Amino acid sequence: MDIQLVAEGFEFPEGPIAMGDGSIILTEIKGQRLTRVTPDGAKTTLVETGGGPNGAAIGPDGAIYITNNGGAFEWLDNQGLCIPGPTPASHTGGAIQRFDLASGRLTTLYDACEGRRLIGPNDLVFDRQGGFWFTDHGCSTPEGRKFGGLYYARIDGSHISRQRDHLISPNGVGLSPDETVAYVADTQLGRLWAFDIAAPGVLGPAPGFAPGRVICNLPGYQLLDSLAVEAGGKVCVATIINGGITAFDPDGSTEHFPVPDLICTNIVFGGADMRDAWITASSTGKLYKVRWPRPGLKLNFNG
Repeated sequence: MDIQLVAEGFEFPEGPIAMGDGSIILTEIKGQRLTRVTPDGAKTTLVETGGGPNGAAIGPDGAIYITNNGGAFEWLDNQGLCIPGPTPASHTGGAIQRFDLASGRLTTLYDACEGRRLIGPNDLVFDRQGGFWFTDHGCSTPEGRKFGGLYYARIDGSHISRQRDHLISPNGVGLSPDETVAYVADTQLGRLWAFDIAAPGVLGPAPGFAPGRVICNLPGYQLLDSLAVEAGGKVCVATIINGGITAFDPDGSTEHFPVPDLICTNIVFGGADMRDAWITASSTGKLYKVRWPRPGLKLNFNG
């Protein structure tokens, strides 16, 4: 796979959005900002978000919705690599933010659900109805982890619901092409979950003792981050330690595409045939572009 460097010098890039004009908008978690990258590699800051902007997606109103973890990581320099570390004692929780591209206005849409503070919102995806699924990654504490969950919300601020609770470290989230399944990558478990959707914004009952169906557990010590879904239904998950993208078939088989970074965090599809893919290589602060062997699934809303 031919890998093209688009731009570098980012402070832990994540959340790429493929825009119609060929640019990529992405988050910089350590840099606490939303950045536009043009095809020639030029970078422009769109807004300073504060906290830790993680996932980002275009909503039905054309605004950008951001899962902000609230600054859930200390940042470590390990042999020149930027590595997310423990949660600082100052962390109080995260939020869902809305950025209006036209006006430049940044607002907070949600910071709690049913009276309970969001811990570390991580990634999001919009369904055809214009609502969005998002993960809360939880965070670390000196005594252990605060668990995360899978949520559903509407963009007008009228509804947020916790659809699965007490997940270890939910990260990437995506929908199957027919939107009957929500896929969630669990970072620490190296596991891809499948949650059956009973109705828009509502999961079906959990199967027995498990919170969802296990698609696959990666062998050895591999961690999972954010994801994108192919048009044919494979789920492409950014992979940490074994740096690159792991494509999971719903039948549980996998294939790995290496990328030169220990911590690959996300992938987004775009281009005329949806085979252009941009990958955030976060520990080295780079954005790569590749030609993917299969087309990605077109998102419901695009810039």
